[in-house]
Amino acid sequence: MQFGKISLPASTGYGAECSVFMKGTAMRLAQAGFAVFGLDYVGHGKSDGLRCYIERFSDIVDDCASYFKMVREQAEYKDKARFLLGESMGGAVALLIHRRQPNDWNGAVLVSPMVKIAEELKPSSIMISILSKFSTFFPTWKIVPIREIIETGFKDPLKRQEMRSNPYTYQEKPRLRTGLEMLNASLDLEERLSEVTVPFMVLHGEADVVTDIEISKSLHDAANSFDKTLKTYPGMWHSLLFGETEDNIDLVMSDVVLWLNKRSPSTDSSGSSSPTLFTQSHLSLINQHPKKVEIYSL
Repeated sequence: MQFGKISLPASTGYGAECSVFMKGTAMRLAQAGFAVFGLDYVGHGKSDGLRCYIERFSDIVDDCASYFKMVREQAEYKDKARFLLGESMGGAVALLIHRRQPNDWNGAVLVSPMVKIAEELKPSSIMISILSKFSTFFPTWKIVPIREIIETGFKDPLKRQEMRSNPYTYQEKPRLRTGLEMLNASLDLEERLSEVTVPFMVLHGEADVVTDIEISKSLHDAANSFDKTLKTYPGMWHSLLFGETEDNIDLVMSDVVLWLNKRSPSTDSSGSSSPTLFTQSHLSLINQHPKKVEIYSL
């Protein structure tokens, strides 16, 4: 299949895996002409490693950045525009990849991103210090208290059942080091939201109790991106790309595709293309006649 637009790497949230969780998203984007790439984090899904153990959050970012770089260097994709797509923890991964490679991406789609801790949930510095010391000796302990994500994050009962019946879905409490690494990644992003310069669209369900909608509003307000869009959905929960009804997912995905199309190279009848709405640094990523675009799913 030939894709006439962009390549898009996509990243999933904590405890999920690509083949089920991102399948519908990838199919919808492929039908719209986008090439989509994703991978399971170490310890997640079908990847090797202790189940959902994150020793260093930077390892996840390294793996994703390395894989997406390998894809981009292939002859078929090296001259295409690129967008990042990340949901929940994947949104944090996407922004950390952008921080490392600020001129490598044409934009990002961030869905209910894990980029800031709500003030009422933020642990004290003393508690963080205690957790850090315990994680040195008992890093794999499954003791981090959090809401049951499948029950509170997936609105459609059929989708909750599908997630629970998937043997690759992690459904136990987070491990101590994992929880600490996720916390530190969120705190780091929160302190440096103004460094976000990539064009982005952030989407959030207004009934989300897993990541606070105020987090997305803070990102939108603080980021220094010249092109930024905030889209919220009344009554929708955390998992906008999988956990809602099919009608709601279609609504969300139509907004995503519309946003991407407006920022993707357009192809005329002769087969030549011209990019739109990019800064000079972004334009340098696209040759004079781009033919495709890639999406990298996190």
